[in-house]
Amino acid sequence: MAYEGKVKQINLQDASNRKKWGTLLSEFDITIPDKQTLLQISCFGIFEKQRLIATGSFHNNVLKYIAVDPTCQDGKLFNLIVSTLINELAQRQIFHVFVFTKAIYQNSFEHVGFKTLAKTDTAVLLETGDYSVHDFIKTLPTMENQSDKQVSAIVMNANPFTLGHRYLVETAAAQSDLVYVFVVEQDASLFTTKTRFELVRQGLADLSNVIVRLGNEYMVSYMTFPSYFITGSDNVIKYQTAMDAELFKTQIAKPLNIKTRYLGSEPFSKTTSIYNKALSEVLPPEVKVKIIPRKQIDGNVISATQVRRAIKNNAIEQIKDYLPATTYEYIIKHLNDLQKLIKEGFKIDGN
Repeated sequence: MAYEGKVKQINLQDASNRKKWGTLLSEFDITIPDKQTLLQISCFGIFEKQRLIATGSFHNNVLKYIAVDPTCQDGKLFNLIVSTLINELAQRQIFHVFVFTKAIYQNSFEHVGFKTLAKTDTAVLLETGDYSVHDFIKTLPTMENQSDKQVSAIVMNANPFTLGHRYLVETAAAQSDLVYVFVVEQDASLFTTKTRFELVRQGLADLSNVIVRLGNEYMVSYMTFPSYFITGSDNVIKYQTAMDAELFKTQIAKPLNIKTRYLGSEPFSKTTSIYNKALSEVLPPEVKVKIIPRKQIDGNVISATQVRRAIKNNAIEQIKDYLPATTYEYIIKHLNDLQKLIKEGFKIDGN
C-alpha cells in the first residue's frame, strides 16, 4: 500500500488534527492526555489522504503515544515513525531515549535497537542511545568484596531533608555494611534537585558507610513513575509503581548486591503509600523491604510537608526541631525566595 507524503509534524492545537489523532489512539486504548500535556509533546504522523494512519510523539527524551492503524499494520510504518522521533531528538542533541509502552510492543522496539529495562504483565520500559543503565551503575562507588556484604538502599525526594529522613538512614546504616541513598533527580519540587541533593549530602556527611548519589532517570522519575509527581487514579499509580519497582530490582539492586530497601511508613501521602505497597509486593524475595515507622517529636510525626507549610506560613521556628542544622540554615537564608515560589503557585502538599 502506498502512503502519501512523508512523516509530518502534527499541530495538536488544531481541532481537526486532534480529533484524528485521538481517534487513532483510542483504537489502542491509549488515554488522550489533558490540554497541558498536549502543549508539552511534539507529535508526528503519517497520512493516507486525509486519514491519520500512524503517529508518535515525544516529551523530553521519552517516546509516547505511538500507534499504527490496525488495517495498515506493517513494520515499515512503525520503523518510520520511531526513526523520525529518534532523528528529531538527535537534532535537539538528545541521544538517550526511553519508551514506556504496552508489553505487546516489546519485540517491535527491540527490533529497532531498544533494550528492555523492566517488564510487568501489562507494560515494558526500554531505552536506547549513547547512555544506559549499565553506564549509570559504573558511576556508583562500591566497597571491597561488596558481593559478600550487607548492602541496602533508600530512595528519597527529601523536599527538604528532615531529621525523619536522617532517622531512616541511621536505621539502615546501623544494620548494613553499606547504604546507597539515591536522591530523586527531578526538578518538580519546591527545593531544586541540586539543593535537595546537597542538603542530603550535608545531613549525612558523618555516616561513613553511606553513599549519597542522584537517582538519575532510573528511580522515581517522570519517565518511570510520573504519578509520584502528577496525581493519577489508583490503577495508573499501581501500573507505574510496579514498573519502577521492577526496574530497581533487576537493573539497580542486582549488580550492586542490594539486598534490602528501606522505606519510611507513610501516614500522609496516598501516592507514596501505594508506592510502598508496590515495592513490598515486587521486590521480594530478591530484595527485602523494611518499612520503618516515622520518627516523632513530642508525639508529632516529622514530615517534609509540614516543613513546607511552615515556610508558607512564616512559622519556621515551629519546625526547627524537625530539621538538621544544615537544612534549617538553608531555609532561613532562602526563606523569601521559597515563599515567593509558593506565592507564584508552587504546590507544597504531596511529595
